[in-house]
Amino acid sequence: MIEFKLPNLGEGMESGTVVGVLVKPGDVLAADQPVLEIEADKATVELPCPHPGEVTAVHVKEGDQVSTGDRVLTVDAEPKQAEPKQAESKQAEPKQAEPKQAEPKQAEPKPTPADDAPAPVPALTQRGARGHIPAGPAVRRLARLMGVELSQIRGSGERGRITPDDVHAFVRQLGAATGGAAPAPELPDFTRWGEVEERPISGIRRSTAQAMARAWTTIPHVTHFDLADVTELEASRKGFRKSNPDGPKVTMTVLVLKALVAALKAFPDFNASFDPQRGLIHYKRYYHLGIAVDTEAGLLVPVVRDVDQKSIQVLAEEVTELAGRARDRKLSLEDMRGGTFTVSNLGGIGGIGFTPIVNWPQVAILGVSRARKEYRPGPEGPELRLMMPLSLSYDHRVIDGASAARFSRHVAELLSDPGQLLFSV
Repeated sequence: MIEFKLPNLGEGMESGTVVGVLVKPGDVLAADQPVLEIEADKATVELPCPHPGEVTAVHVKEGDQVSTGDRVLTVDAEPKQAEPKQAESKQAEPKQAEPKQAEPKQAEPKPTPADDAPAPVPALTQRGARGHIPAGPAVRRLARLMGVELSQIRGSGERGRITPDDVHAFVRQLGAATGGAAPAPELPDFTRWGEVEERPISGIRRSTAQAMARAWTTIPHVTHFDLADVTELEASRKGFRKSNPDGPKVTMTVLVLKALVAALKAFPDFNASFDPQRGLIHYKRYYHLGIAVDTEAGLLVPVVRDVDQKSIQVLAEEVTELAGRARDRKLSLEDMRGGTFTVSNLGGIGGIGFTPIVNWPQVAILGVSRARKEYRPGPEGPELRLMMPLSLSYDHRVIDGASAARFSRHVAELLSDPGQLLFSV
């Protein structure tokens, strides 16, 4: 008998949610036949089993959370010589599977490292006995937001004063000890005040929550706001669509991607990643841009590769195809990896601005809101212009405010001049 266990799903992903079981006891497997569908890192992937043979037990079901090393199947790899032997094997199946149902209890020691890691916290908590904790109002608000007690944090400022960096460092330390999950305060019993409906967190929502928490606690965020005059660009875009009704759908997102490539080449700090462990900044010489797609299952970010090497028409076709596959839940893990910069366009929904969270390990993200007509100064007096809000969030460890302002202005100027945009990339 062979116990097939969940292998590593790649790039640090150690767990996922079973969304489909493709085999049952008694099925005969070929080598590398898919046996499960697993949702991990916002994509659904098929898990193949490398072992041929008969399935004697399936140890998971839809909705189960599985981690690397968990049992998935028991496979009998022995060749079946005759029909009676097959019956004997099947009769033995309950005996084979029944005793092993107790094995998941052996997985209970897994949380031990996380239980052990925060052991220093009680000792630090004793600081609270001093009474006053040296921390300013902003730090206290940050600690409440993060769900941590200031008495647990050792301040690095003058006379032990707690700084925002101390809070972030403490959360990162606890997050590493608990598999990336930041500590959160315990919720009250909401049923005391009325009827409550509880729904389990979906795999995509769980992945999004983990990624956003990691980015927020790791990256010191700043957001810069600007406006782009897209009057001529929007007229050109509509004119192209009218004269090419059967051509690809050129959206504002596609044009923003082209403007971003030119800006990223002019400001390479924005196409980078910060590496504090090695004391390096990685500057990418390729331009793979993520596009945030709103789906019924949650936010997905497929990556458009080599944007600098593709025409507007080709990009329009690719963006439409990727967005469609995202909404149909047909993206692969590779479709959402390797991005160097991300765009989140909420213009189709509304709003006048927002503060997007940087998609770690990137260092910046551009948010686009709905364009609206405003009166702006013109050579002969006020003119009604179509102005599109831009929101650039960035990692302040790599990018300074002045650079962010210049980058945003460069993007805005490209979007304000269709001719310059076409000839700049």
